Amino acid sequence: MIGRTLILKLADSPRVQRFVRNNRASTSIVRRFVAGDTIEEAMPALLALNQRGMTIALDYLGENVTRKEEAAEFVAYYRRLLGIMDASRLDGYVSLKLTQLGMDISEELVYANMVSILEEAARYQRFIRIDMEGSAYTARTLDIFCRLRSNFSNVGIVIQAYLHRSARDVEILIESGAPVRLVKGAYKEPKEIAFQRKRDVDRNFIALMQMLLTRGNDPAIATHDEAIIRAARQFAREKEIDPSKFEFQMLYGIRRDLQDRLAHEGYRMRVYTPFGTQWYGYLMRRLAERPANLWFVMKNLLRR
Repeated sequence: MIGRTLILKLADSPRVQRFVRNNRASTSIVRRFVAGDTIEEAMPALLALNQRGMTIALDYLGENVTRKEEAAEFVAYYRRLLGIMDASRLDGYVSLKLTQLGMDISEELVYANMVSILEEAARYQRFIRIDMEGSAYTARTLDIFCRLRSNFSNVGIVIQAYLHRSARDVEILIESGAPVRLVKGAYKEPKEIAFQRKRDVDRNFIALMQMLLTRGNDPAIATHDEAIIRAARQFAREKEIDPSKFEFQMLYGIRRDLQDRLAHEGYRMRVYTPFGTQWYGYLMRRLAERPANLWFVMKNLLRR
């Protein structure tokens, strides 16, 4: 946990951000985790994943807008992106953050913006997943999601296993039939609301995963942890849960060998694939989830 804490502190440092952004070696590092600066640049990588038997969760990077005009730009872009995905016949859905759409401005603004996006997605028979952000947004995100879910069937949500509240949230979401993506969680949270030790997070993840596998609606198990993946596969076999009833998800550029193996073995495999220029915060959170990746980054940054 020390490594994770340090990386998350670096993520908030403007000085470190300037160093990473201005370092010439950053491009090759970022391309390991981010498919491109634009959807056009990212599309070859996305289609290649489809050809390897994997679907996509497409993440246009950016968060925490402070002006209505910025939020409107994100809405317009997502509507255009849905058309591009359809024209390219990309097998995937969009995963987005509510702070891109004005959560820090007004919840009613966010709701209206999501309605606009979901209506456009419905035209293309596309699904939208709402990402979960830091704990300051958890309750509000779930409230907005539940409002949307009462009118739209093409929307899902993410739950973070490291939060103490998540068992209750998962129970409510299962009862409502909501599609849930289960993750461990990538933000720094205090011990009062979140498990701090990996083994406690893992234990809660497995408990929530079993709830979703037995009673959930098309759950997504998002992890690179092979022990948890083995536990999911064994539990599904024991409970005679068909592999078509759930999917595994992993991040673009991480454990590609395991992604290929699961797809080859007949499991549904989706790759969460980000693109865009606002990659710094995303990159640092990914490193915090797996601090061993930090050495890969540092070696490349310091290489001349």
